[in-house]
Amino acid sequence: MSHDDFATEPVPGLPEKPPEGEHILWQGRPNWVQLSWEAMSLPWVIGYFVLLALWRFGAVYDLLPLGQAIGASVPFLILGAVVVAALMLVGWVQSVCTLYTVTNKRVAMRIGAALTVTLNIPYRQVANATLSMRGNGTGTIALETMGDTRLSYLVCWPHVRPWVMRRTQPALRCIPDAERVARLIAEAADTHVATPQVERRPSRAAVAAE
Repeated sequence: MSHDDFATEPVPGLPEKPPEGEHILWQGRPNWVQLSWEAMSLPWVIGYFVLLALWRFGAVYDLLPLGQAIGASVPFLILGAVVVAALMLVGWVQSVCTLYTVTNKRVAMRIGAALTVTLNIPYRQVANATLSMRGNGTGTIALETMGDTRLSYLVCWPHVRPWVMRRTQPALRCIPDAERVARLIAEAADTHVATPQVERRPSRAAVAAE
């Protein structure tokens, strides 16, 4: 029997239905290959095990025939392949459990594999947004928030701007067509922030009556 952990969501990626006047502009997930490559630091991991294999080969090259020297370094490459596969599995799980939502009023991020949380970031709370593009068309949009709200880097990882820990910046990591999504966010933020917010306050007569 199949089971959907997110079947209780009234709208995929959101904990409740959007209020009147709010509509979804875009939804998407990270590219799991690119997320694994960046967030799991695969280039460094691969380089580490390649260096171990070369070190082992150099250490036994003068002591063993060429074939045996190569064979002595192969276990390091096999171990490296296992570690890389495990990290890519983690990246895939993170991608499957993630859903980014851009509306005309906010950015929502349902993130987390073991502990699922939903971040709601209204445009009025965004001080700045940065776009980092990759050659394959994917990119990361990091959001710098205002106010006293503090987000945990570890809870949000890997959906954060890498290595910015003093004030965590939530990020839409490794999303396809990131440039178009960034334009959607910019246009929606400009429109929403420019819209005056009307607050209802009691009249002086009502205050005096109290």
